[in-house]
Amino acid sequence: MLKGNKVGLRARHEEDIPVLRAELFDDVVNSARADSQPWRPITPGSKDPRLVVDDTQQGLVPFSVVELEGGTLIGAATLWGIDTHHRSAHVGLGLLPAARGKGYGTDVVAVLCHYGFVVRSLHRLQIETLADNHAMLRSAERNGFVREGVLRSSAWVMGEFLDEVLLGLLVQDWKPDSKAIL
Repeated sequence: MLKGNKVGLRARHEEDIPVLRAELFDDVVNSARADSQPWRPITPGSKDPRLVVDDTQQGLVPFSVVELEGGTLIGAATLWGIDTHHRSAHVGLGLLPAARGKGYGTDVVAVLCHYGFVVRSLHRLQIETLADNHAMLRSAERNGFVREGVLRSSAWVMGEFLDEVLLGLLVQDWKPDSKAIL
């Protein structure tokens, strides 16, 4: 497990899937805001491709996010679109509703940066998020991500086009949290 100050990132367990599905992906609005595909219901008991881990997929590393104290599942995090030639990847995360607003997002981004830059030897990490996702923007910027641009009206979400903000962080600009347990 990778550890930050407040959270741990560990492998996805089978028992995580129903919780993540119910609290992150069955919510139509939150799912539509977080996913690049339209929301659709998933039949109970079926394999949800957003949650099931395929260890043969080299460009995607999914984690379950747990509280360090007690090990409670609080969300999902991903390093995706890993490009080993350009040494870059994208960062994504989703916290369960009860875990939001507690500073976990900033810690998750810090741990994903450590994983990307130290463990995977990447050169660049990137985040795309909706322009009104202030929590993600704050978490990214607290970890050194820089706003590189706005993709105007690029996301179709619940009947309207929304802007997305593109943020990037280069390894030489990354300042790891010296207090992190990692």
